Amino acid sequence: MLLGNYLSEYKEKTKTSAKIFAKSSRLHVNGVSHNIRFYEPYPFVVRSSERADLVDVDDNRYTDYWMGHWSLILGHAQRDIREALQEQIKDGWMYGAVNEQTVKLSEMIAKAVPVAEKIRYVTSGTEAAMYAVRLARAVTRREIIAKVDGGWHGYTSDLLKSVNWPFTESESSGMINEEKIVSIPYNDLEGSVEILKKHSKNLAGVIIEPVLGGGGCIPATQEYLRGIQEFVHKNESLFILDEIVTGFRFRYGCLYPTMRLDPDIVILGKIVGGGMAIGVMCGKREVMQKADTEKKNRAERAYVGGGTFSANPASMAAGFATLCILKSKKSVYSKINSLGDFARREITKAFDGRVKITGKGSLFMTHFPKGDAEITNSAQVARCDSQMLGRYHFKMIAHDGIFLLPGKLGAISYAHTKKDIERMVKASENFGSSDMEDAVPPRD
Repeated sequence: MLLGNYLSEYKEKTKTSAKIFAKSSRLHVNGVSHNIRFYEPYPFVVRSSERADLVDVDDNRYTDYWMGHWSLILGHAQRDIREALQEQIKDGWMYGAVNEQTVKLSEMIAKAVPVAEKIRYVTSGTEAAMYAVRLARAVTRREIIAKVDGGWHGYTSDLLKSVNWPFTESESSGMINEEKIVSIPYNDLEGSVEILKKHSKNLAGVIIEPVLGGGGCIPATQEYLRGIQEFVHKNESLFILDEIVTGFRFRYGCLYPTMRLDPDIVILGKIVGGGMAIGVMCGKREVMQKADTEKKNRAERAYVGGGTFSANPASMAAGFATLCILKSKKSVYSKINSLGDFARREITKAFDGRVKITGKGSLFMTHFPKGDAEITNSAQVARCDSQMLGRYHFKMIAHDGIFLLPGKLGAISYAHTKKDIERMVKASENFGSSDMEDAVPPRD
């Protein structure tokens, strides 16, 4: 990342963060517990959060667009969710047993997500994706799972392939059976189907995000998703939608019904946990029943176990409180989707059209293309200037008190205001010509 003139400004204002992160680096690999949370020269250390803001240990305040990995649609420390957690904690926060809070949250999800005829909880999106893949293989008695280039489904070994450019290189050492993961080009139906046909006899399923999250904040076209679904169902494979980012983000419920899709399994996370640890796998009854350990023997079942903290009452209470607000307060989606439209339009203007802004609803991401190509897939994202994007985001952290995790997409919450967006637009305008040097060619 090209930090430029903002490095000294950042170091001056984050001296306590530097000391604490030095300790963290001695204790933790790279000083962090999630790879993407590290950025040069060191990340600031958060002391507290409220509404749309983070406050660091040096008392710097940042308007936050990372929003807890995009999970905090109502903002930080939202009052109703905080009160629901406080009320739950009075009665305990970990039972390791069946609790009514789980039933209440599942009733809401089942009514909002038509495919959720049966539900299983875990504690992360990675786990939900892992179990969805296992279930697809068990149901079909096939081995191959297809995903898209740039698709991110967590760190499960079953799907850790073709995440970063170049997509043909392995993402990690320690991987085995990578030939069981097939990658297809996003938003390219003809190219995708051609690849799927080659593996049709052993194709267990296809997993797709309807809007790429880590892959560049790019919506899939309805034509693409419906075409993939048609092939998959004719092939008697399973169609899996990863709505961990998109579920309850644009509307109350999932994105797939608006695109007239019929998935077999949908995985959820982030928003449905209200900021607490959660992962959800839900799907059609006949598919999910494959995980029934009471009626099926080892040879018949797919072992979907969950974990120690799955369906813990604190996460269930926070998720239930969140969905209650989203269901009753219709202004949430109209406000944040409108602010997202405003942000994409005005940031594009701020750069005089020299950037491309992708996204949908309250999600947005800025790209610095090295040409005029449209951005419809992760290969095109990879050809943009990622160093300039990192520099742009770092400038806003160091100079403007605005936090987007460098290189990642932004998420707008109900706690954000139009003034917040206008301030981000102004910060974009002030990302001057010297900052943009060699970023993109001048416009004609």
